[in-house]
Amino acid sequence: MKPPLYLDHHATTPVDPRVLDAMLPYYREDFGNAASATHAFGWRAEAAVENARRSIAGAIGARDPREIVFTSGSTESDNLALKGVAFGLAAKGDHLVTTAIEHPAVLDPCRWLEAQGRSVTLLPVDGEGFVDPAAVAAAIGPRTILVSVMAANSEIGVLEPLAEIGRVCRERGVLFHSDAAQAVGKIPLDVEALGVDLLSFSAHKIYGPKGVGALYVRRARPRIRIEPLLHGGGHEHGLRSGTLPVPLIVGFAKALELCLAALPEEGARIARLRDDLLARLEGEIPGLRLTGPRGARLPGNLHVCIPGIDADQVIVALGDVALSTGSACASARGEPSHVLRALGLPESALRSGLRMGLGRGTTREEIDFVADRLAEVVRDLRERAPRAAVATGG
Repeated sequence: MKPPLYLDHHATTPVDPRVLDAMLPYYREDFGNAASATHAFGWRAEAAVENARRSIAGAIGARDPREIVFTSGSTESDNLALKGVAFGLAAKGDHLVTTAIEHPAVLDPCRWLEAQGRSVTLLPVDGEGFVDPAAVAAAIGPRTILVSVMAANSEIGVLEPLAEIGRVCRERGVLFHSDAAQAVGKIPLDVEALGVDLLSFSAHKIYGPKGVGALYVRRARPRIRIEPLLHGGGHEHGLRSGTLPVPLIVGFAKALELCLAALPEEGARIARLRDDLLARLEGEIPGLRLTGPRGARLPGNLHVCIPGIDADQVIVALGDVALSTGSACASARGEPSHVLRALGLPESALRSGLRMGLGRGTTREEIDFVADRLAEVVRDLRERAPRAAVATGG
Protein backbone atom coordinates (compact mmCIF):
# COMPACT_ATOMS: atom_id res chain seq x y z
CA MET A 1 0.00 0.00 0.00
CA LYS A 2 1.48 3.31 -1.13
CA PRO A 3 -0.15 6.64 -0.28
CA PRO A 4 -1.80 8.71 -1.52
CA LEU A 5 -4.90 6.54 -1.21
CA TYR A 6 -7.92 7.22 -3.38
CA LEU A 7 -11.27 7.46 -1.61
CA ASP A 8 -13.06 9.80 -4.02
CA HIS A 9 -14.72 7.34 -6.37
CA HIS A 10 -17.87 9.49 -6.60
CA ALA A 11 -15.85 12.19 -8.36
CA THR A 12 -14.33 9.82 -10.91
CA THR A 13 -12.78 6.38 -11.22
CA PRO A 14 -9.63 5.01 -12.86
CA VAL A 15 -10.08 3.39 -16.24
CA ASP A 16 -10.10 -0.38 -15.88
CA PRO A 17 -7.22 -1.94 -17.91
CA ARG A 18 -9.73 -4.23 -19.63
CA VAL A 19 -11.69 -1.18 -20.73
CA LEU A 20 -8.57 0.44 -22.12
CA ASP A 21 -7.71 -2.75 -24.02
CA ALA A 22 -11.16 -2.74 -25.61
CA MET A 23 -10.76 0.89 -26.65
CA LEU A 24 -7.27 0.86 -28.16
CA PRO A 25 -8.10 -0.81 -31.51
CA TYR A 26 -10.54 2.02 -32.26
CA TYR A 27 -7.77 4.58 -31.87
CA ARG A 28 -5.48 2.64 -34.22
CA GLU A 29 -6.57 0.22 -36.94
CA ASP A 30 -10.36 0.68 -36.59
CA PHE A 31 -10.26 4.48 -36.43
CA GLY A 32 -13.13 5.17 -38.86
CA ASN A 33 -16.00 7.61 -38.49
CA ALA A 34 -19.21 5.75 -37.60
CA ALA A 35 -21.11 8.05 -39.96
CA SER A 36 -18.95 7.15 -42.97
CA ALA A 37 -21.25 4.85 -44.93
CA THR A 38 -19.13 4.28 -48.04
CA HIS A 39 -16.24 2.11 -46.83
CA ALA A 40 -15.18 -0.61 -44.42
CA PHE A 41 -13.56 1.74 -41.90
CA GLY A 42 -16.89 3.45 -41.33
CA TRP A 43 -18.81 0.19 -41.32
CA ARG A 44 -16.59 -1.30 -38.61
CA ALA A 45 -16.89 1.84 -36.51
CA GLU A 46 -20.66 1.87 -36.90
CA ALA A 47 -20.86 -1.80 -35.95
CA ALA A 48 -18.83 -1.13 -32.80
CA VAL A 49 -21.12 1.74 -31.82
CA GLU A 50 -24.29 -0.27 -32.38
CA ASN A 51 -22.93 -3.24 -30.44
CA ALA A 52 -22.16 -0.90 -27.56
CA ARG A 53 -25.60 0.69 -27.82
CA ARG A 54 -27.29 -2.73 -27.55
CA SER A 55 -25.13 -3.68 -24.58
CA ILE A 56 -25.82 -0.46 -22.70
CA ALA A 57 -29.54 -0.61 -23.46
CA GLY A 58 -29.72 -4.14 -22.07
CA ALA A 59 -27.82 -3.11 -18.96
CA ILE A 60 -30.52 -0.63 -17.89
CA GLY A 61 -33.53 -2.64 -19.11
CA ALA A 62 -34.27 -0.52 -22.19
CA ARG A 63 -36.37 -2.34 -24.75
CA ASP A 64 -34.95 -0.64 -27.84
CA PRO A 65 -31.24 0.15 -28.38
CA ARG A 66 -32.30 3.29 -30.24
CA GLU A 67 -33.43 4.65 -26.86
CA ILE A 68 -29.74 5.18 -25.98
CA VAL A 69 -28.45 8.60 -27.12
CA PHE A 70 -24.71 9.09 -26.69
CA THR A 71 -23.53 12.39 -25.20
CA SER A 72 -20.34 13.83 -23.71
CA GLY A 73 -21.40 12.91 -20.17
CA SER A 74 -24.12 13.16 -17.55
CA THR A 75 -24.09 16.96 -17.51
CA GLU A 76 -24.96 17.11 -21.18
CA SER A 77 -27.50 14.32 -20.75
CA ASP A 78 -29.22 16.22 -17.93
CA ASN A 79 -29.29 19.40 -19.99
CA LEU A 80 -30.67 17.56 -23.02
CA ALA A 81 -33.39 15.93 -20.90
CA LEU A 82 -34.50 19.08 -19.05
CA LYS A 83 -34.17 21.66 -21.80
CA GLY A 84 -35.18 19.21 -24.52
CA VAL A 85 -38.45 18.41 -22.79
CA ALA A 86 -39.07 22.04 -21.81
CA PHE A 87 -38.80 23.17 -25.43
CA GLY A 88 -40.24 20.04 -27.00
CA LEU A 89 -43.39 20.12 -24.85
CA ALA A 90 -43.76 23.90 -24.58
CA ALA A 91 -47.25 23.71 -26.05
CA LYS A 92 -48.34 21.29 -23.32
CA GLY A 93 -46.89 22.97 -20.23
CA ASP A 94 -44.13 25.00 -18.63
CA HIS A 95 -43.72 23.53 -15.14
CA LEU A 96 -40.96 21.22 -13.89
CA VAL A 97 -40.52 19.52 -10.50
CA THR A 98 -37.19 18.54 -8.96
CA THR A 99 -35.54 18.29 -5.53
CA ALA A 100 -33.33 20.53 -3.42
CA ILE A 101 -30.46 18.01 -3.37
CA GLU A 102 -29.99 17.46 -7.09
CA HIS A 103 -26.57 17.78 -8.72
CA PRO A 104 -25.77 21.20 -10.23
CA ALA A 105 -26.14 19.56 -13.66
CA VAL A 106 -29.89 19.49 -12.91
CA LEU A 107 -30.29 22.54 -10.67
CA ASP A 108 -28.42 24.95 -12.95
CA PRO A 109 -30.45 24.08 -16.09
CA CYS A 110 -33.61 24.46 -13.98
CA ARG A 111 -32.52 27.93 -12.92
CA TRP A 112 -31.77 28.76 -16.55
CA LEU A 113 -35.22 27.56 -17.59
CA GLU A 114 -36.77 29.72 -14.88
CA ALA A 115 -34.96 32.71 -16.36
CA GLN A 116 -36.53 31.77 -19.71
CA GLY A 117 -40.01 31.95 -18.19
CA ARG A 118 -40.58 28.38 -17.05
CA SER A 119 -41.75 27.48 -13.54
CA VAL A 120 -39.76 25.09 -11.32
CA THR A 121 -40.83 23.55 -8.01
CA LEU A 122 -37.94 22.58 -5.75
CA LEU A 123 -39.09 19.85 -3.37
CA PRO A 124 -37.60 19.52 0.13
CA VAL A 125 -36.16 16.29 1.52
CA ASP A 126 -36.25 14.84 5.01
CA GLY A 127 -33.31 14.69 7.41
CA GLU A 128 -31.86 11.65 5.67
CA GLY A 129 -32.24 13.04 2.16
CA PHE A 130 -35.37 11.22 1.00
CA VAL A 131 -37.97 12.97 -1.12
CA ASP A 132 -41.57 11.99 -0.35
CA PRO A 133 -43.46 10.57 -3.36
CA ALA A 134 -46.60 12.15 -1.91
CA ALA A 135 -44.89 15.54 -2.14
CA VAL A 136 -44.11 14.84 -5.79
CA ALA A 137 -47.77 14.05 -6.43
CA ALA A 138 -48.88 17.22 -4.66
CA ALA A 139 -46.47 19.34 -6.72
CA ILE A 140 -47.77 18.11 -10.08
CA GLY A 141 -50.26 20.45 -11.67
CA PRO A 142 -52.01 20.85 -15.03
CA ARG A 143 -48.95 22.59 -16.56
CA THR A 144 -46.36 20.10 -15.25
CA ILE A 145 -44.42 18.34 -18.00
CA LEU A 146 -41.45 16.79 -16.19
CA VAL A 147 -40.33 15.49 -12.80
CA SER A 148 -36.57 15.04 -12.26
CA VAL A 149 -35.33 13.11 -9.22
CA MET A 150 -31.84 11.63 -8.96
CA ALA A 151 -31.35 7.92 -8.40
CA ALA A 152 -28.53 8.35 -5.88
CA ASN A 153 -27.14 11.49 -4.32
CA SER A 154 -23.50 12.24 -5.12
CA GLU A 155 -22.70 13.49 -1.61
CA ILE A 156 -24.64 11.46 0.95
CA GLY A 157 -25.40 8.42 -1.22
CA VAL A 158 -29.13 8.26 -0.44
CA LEU A 159 -31.14 6.11 -2.86
CA GLU A 160 -34.38 7.84 -3.77
CA PRO A 161 -37.68 5.89 -4.11
CA LEU A 162 -37.72 5.95 -7.92
CA ALA A 163 -40.31 3.20 -8.39
CA GLU A 164 -42.89 5.02 -6.24
CA ILE A 165 -42.16 8.34 -7.95
CA GLY A 166 -42.36 6.63 -11.33
CA ARG A 167 -45.83 5.32 -10.51
CA VAL A 168 -46.96 8.81 -9.47
CA CYS A 169 -45.68 10.31 -12.71
CA ARG A 170 -47.26 7.58 -14.84
CA GLU A 171 -50.63 8.00 -13.12
CA ARG A 172 -50.52 11.76 -13.67
CA GLY A 173 -49.28 11.60 -17.26
CA VAL A 174 -46.04 13.45 -16.51
CA LEU A 175 -42.58 12.49 -17.81
CA PHE A 176 -40.03 11.22 -15.28
CA HIS A 177 -36.29 11.91 -15.58
CA SER A 178 -33.56 10.64 -13.28
CA ASP A 179 -29.90 11.58 -13.03
CA ALA A 180 -28.38 8.16 -12.43
CA ALA A 181 -24.71 9.10 -12.82
CA GLN A 182 -23.89 7.74 -9.36
CA ALA A 183 -26.18 4.72 -9.56
CA VAL A 184 -25.72 2.96 -12.91
CA GLY A 185 -23.28 0.07 -12.53
CA LYS A 186 -23.39 0.26 -8.72
CA ILE A 187 -26.96 -0.84 -7.98
CA PRO A 188 -29.49 -2.70 -10.14
CA LEU A 189 -31.52 -0.31 -12.33
CA ASP A 190 -34.31 -1.16 -14.75
CA VAL A 191 -36.00 1.75 -16.52
CA GLU A 192 -39.12 -0.29 -17.26
CA ALA A 193 -39.58 -1.48 -13.68
CA LEU A 194 -38.92 2.01 -12.31
CA GLY A 195 -41.16 3.82 -14.78
CA VAL A 196 -38.33 6.15 -15.81
CA ASP A 197 -38.76 7.93 -19.15
CA LEU A 198 -35.35 9.63 -19.36
CA LEU A 199 -32.16 8.49 -17.59
CA SER A 200 -28.78 10.25 -17.54
CA PHE A 201 -25.52 8.39 -16.85
CA SER A 202 -21.82 8.51 -17.58
CA ALA A 203 -18.81 6.24 -18.18
CA HIS A 204 -16.18 7.80 -15.93
CA LYS A 205 -18.10 6.95 -12.75
CA ILE A 206 -17.85 3.22 -13.54
CA TYR A 207 -14.17 2.74 -14.49
CA GLY A 208 -14.74 3.90 -18.05
CA PRO A 209 -13.31 6.84 -20.01
CA LYS A 210 -14.08 10.50 -19.39
CA GLY A 211 -15.93 12.38 -22.10
CA VAL A 212 -18.79 10.01 -22.88
CA GLY A 213 -22.23 9.48 -21.39
CA ALA A 214 -25.74 8.61 -22.45
CA LEU A 215 -29.34 9.68 -22.17
CA TYR A 216 -32.02 7.03 -22.25
CA VAL A 217 -35.07 8.42 -24.05
CA ARG A 218 -38.19 6.23 -24.05
CA ARG A 219 -39.58 5.55 -27.53
CA ALA A 220 -42.87 3.87 -26.65
CA ARG A 221 -45.59 4.19 -24.02
CA PRO A 222 -45.05 7.11 -24.24
CA ARG A 223 -42.87 8.08 -27.18
CA ILE A 224 -40.93 11.12 -26.05
CA ARG A 225 -40.16 13.97 -28.41
CA ILE A 226 -37.44 16.30 -27.19
CA GLU A 227 -35.80 19.27 -28.84
CA PRO A 228 -32.07 18.74 -29.48
CA LEU A 229 -29.51 21.14 -28.05
CA LEU A 230 -26.92 20.56 -30.79
CA HIS A 231 -27.57 20.81 -34.51
CA GLY A 232 -25.28 19.88 -37.36
CA GLY A 233 -25.53 16.52 -39.04
CA GLY A 234 -28.50 14.85 -37.38
CA HIS A 235 -26.51 12.17 -35.56
CA GLU A 236 -28.15 10.02 -32.87
CA HIS A 237 -31.51 10.01 -34.61
CA GLY A 238 -31.41 13.80 -34.75
CA LEU A 239 -31.16 14.21 -30.97
CA ARG A 240 -27.44 14.93 -30.65
CA SER A 241 -25.34 16.01 -33.61
CA GLY A 242 -21.58 15.47 -33.64
CA THR A 243 -19.05 12.83 -34.68
CA LEU A 244 -19.33 9.90 -32.30
CA PRO A 245 -16.24 9.10 -30.16
CA VAL A 246 -16.12 5.42 -31.08
CA PRO A 247 -13.31 4.39 -28.68
CA LEU A 248 -15.05 6.08 -25.75
CA ILE A 249 -18.39 4.47 -26.59
CA VAL A 250 -16.76 1.03 -26.81
CA GLY A 251 -15.07 1.65 -23.46
CA PHE A 252 -18.36 2.82 -21.95
CA ALA A 253 -20.09 -0.42 -22.85
CA LYS A 254 -17.19 -2.55 -21.64
CA ALA A 255 -17.02 -0.71 -18.33
CA LEU A 256 -20.73 -1.19 -17.70
CA GLU A 257 -20.53 -4.85 -18.68
CA LEU A 258 -17.73 -5.44 -16.16
CA CYS A 259 -19.57 -3.58 -13.39
CA LEU A 260 -22.75 -5.58 -13.85
CA ALA A 261 -20.89 -8.89 -13.99
CA ALA A 262 -19.37 -8.23 -10.56
CA LEU A 263 -22.25 -6.23 -9.09
CA PRO A 264 -23.65 -8.49 -6.33
CA GLU A 265 -20.30 -9.57 -4.89
CA GLU A 266 -18.50 -6.27 -5.34
CA GLY A 267 -21.38 -4.25 -3.94
CA ALA A 268 -21.47 -6.44 -0.82
CA ARG A 269 -17.68 -6.27 -0.40
CA ILE A 270 -17.56 -2.48 -0.63
CA ALA A 271 -20.56 -2.08 1.69
CA ARG A 272 -18.81 -4.22 4.34
CA LEU A 273 -15.68 -2.09 4.12
CA ARG A 274 -17.76 1.08 4.35
CA ASP A 275 -19.61 -0.16 7.42
CA ASP A 276 -16.34 -1.19 9.08
CA LEU A 277 -14.85 2.22 8.36
CA LEU A 278 -17.88 3.93 9.86
CA ALA A 279 -17.70 1.75 12.97
CA ARG A 280 -14.02 2.62 13.42
CA LEU A 281 -14.64 6.34 12.98
CA GLU A 282 -17.65 6.39 15.32
CA GLY A 283 -15.57 4.63 17.96
CA GLU A 284 -12.54 6.89 17.67
CA ILE A 285 -13.92 10.34 16.88
CA PRO A 286 -16.32 11.66 19.55
CA GLY A 287 -19.32 13.48 18.13
CA LEU A 288 -18.94 12.15 14.58
CA ARG A 289 -22.30 11.69 12.87
CA LEU A 290 -23.31 9.75 9.81
CA THR A 291 -25.04 11.91 7.20
CA GLY A 292 -27.88 10.27 5.31
CA PRO A 293 -29.49 6.88 5.93
CA ARG A 294 -27.79 3.77 7.26
CA GLY A 295 -29.75 1.57 4.89
CA ALA A 296 -30.80 2.84 1.48
CA ARG A 297 -27.53 4.31 0.27
CA LEU A 298 -24.85 3.54 -2.30
CA PRO A 299 -22.60 0.64 -1.23
CA GLY A 300 -19.41 2.69 -1.48
CA ASN A 301 -20.67 5.95 0.00
CA LEU A 302 -19.78 7.23 3.45
CA HIS A 303 -20.51 10.82 4.45
CA VAL A 304 -19.91 12.06 7.99
CA CYS A 305 -20.04 15.37 9.82
CA ILE A 306 -17.53 16.15 12.58
CA PRO A 307 -18.78 18.98 14.80
CA GLY A 308 -16.31 21.76 15.47
CA ILE A 309 -14.03 20.71 12.62
CA ASP A 310 -13.55 22.45 9.27
CA ALA A 311 -13.55 19.69 6.65
CA ASP A 312 -11.21 21.65 4.38
CA GLN A 313 -8.61 21.67 7.15
CA VAL A 314 -8.99 17.93 7.56
CA ILE A 315 -8.43 17.33 3.86
CA VAL A 316 -5.31 19.51 3.81
CA ALA A 317 -3.93 17.84 6.93
CA LEU A 318 -4.58 14.33 5.59
CA GLY A 319 -2.59 14.91 2.43
CA ASP A 320 -2.01 11.22 1.77
CA VAL A 321 -5.71 10.37 1.43
CA ALA A 322 -7.85 11.64 -1.45
CA LEU A 323 -11.39 12.40 -0.32
CA SER A 324 -13.68 15.42 -0.58
CA THR A 325 -16.23 17.66 1.08
CA GLY A 326 -18.91 17.00 -1.53
CA SER A 327 -19.49 16.69 -5.27
CA ALA A 328 -16.54 17.76 -7.40
CA CYS A 329 -18.67 20.23 -9.39
CA ALA A 330 -20.15 21.86 -6.29
CA SER A 331 -16.93 21.91 -4.25
CA ALA A 332 -15.18 23.84 -7.02
CA ARG A 333 -17.48 26.76 -6.19
CA GLY A 334 -16.20 26.95 -2.62
CA GLU A 335 -19.70 27.24 -1.16
CA PRO A 336 -21.25 25.24 1.71
CA SER A 337 -22.99 22.11 0.51
CA HIS A 338 -26.53 22.75 -0.70
CA VAL A 339 -27.24 19.09 0.08
CA LEU A 340 -26.34 19.41 3.75
CA ARG A 341 -28.29 22.66 3.93
CA ALA A 342 -31.35 20.89 2.49
CA LEU A 343 -31.09 18.24 5.22
CA GLY A 344 -31.68 20.98 7.78
CA LEU A 345 -28.24 20.80 9.37
CA PRO A 346 -27.17 23.82 11.41
CA GLU A 347 -24.81 26.37 9.86
CA SER A 348 -22.00 25.13 12.10
CA ALA A 349 -22.20 21.68 10.47
CA LEU A 350 -22.30 22.76 6.84
CA ARG A 351 -18.52 22.93 6.51
CA SER A 352 -17.81 19.88 8.64
CA GLY A 353 -18.88 17.24 6.12
CA LEU A 354 -16.48 14.68 4.64
CA ARG A 355 -17.38 12.39 1.75
CA MET A 356 -15.57 9.10 1.27
CA GLY A 357 -16.14 7.08 -1.89
CA LEU A 358 -14.94 3.48 -1.79
CA GLY A 359 -14.33 1.65 -5.03
CA ARG A 360 -13.08 -1.41 -6.85
CA GLY A 361 -9.50 -1.00 -5.67
CA THR A 362 -10.26 -0.22 -2.03
CA THR A 363 -8.79 -2.76 0.41
CA ARG A 364 -9.21 -3.46 4.11
CA GLU A 365 -5.64 -2.33 4.70
CA GLU A 366 -6.52 1.03 3.17
CA ILE A 367 -9.66 1.33 5.31
CA ASP A 368 -7.65 0.73 8.47
CA PHE A 369 -5.07 3.30 7.37
CA VAL A 370 -7.72 5.92 6.63
CA ALA A 371 -9.46 5.35 9.96
CA ASP A 372 -6.18 5.76 11.83
CA ARG A 373 -5.12 8.86 9.90
CA LEU A 374 -8.51 10.58 10.07
CA ALA A 375 -8.82 10.00 13.82
CA GLU A 376 -5.26 11.29 14.29
CA VAL A 377 -5.89 14.45 12.24
CA VAL A 378 -9.16 15.25 14.05
CA ARG A 379 -7.51 14.81 17.46
CA ASP A 380 -4.71 17.14 16.44
CA LEU A 381 -7.07 19.79 15.09
CA ARG A 382 -9.20 19.66 18.23
CA GLU A 383 -6.16 19.97 20.46
CA ARG A 384 -4.85 22.96 18.53
CA ALA A 385 -8.21 24.75 18.38
CA PRO A 386 -8.34 25.77 22.09
CA ARG A 387 -4.71 26.99 21.95
CA ALA A 388 -5.48 29.09 18.87
CA ALA A 389 -8.53 30.57 20.59
CA VAL A 390 -6.46 31.55 23.65
CA ALA A 391 -3.70 33.07 21.49
CA THR A 392 -6.20 35.29 19.66
CA GLY A 393 -8.23 36.16 22.74
CA GLY A 394 -11.19 34.16 21.43
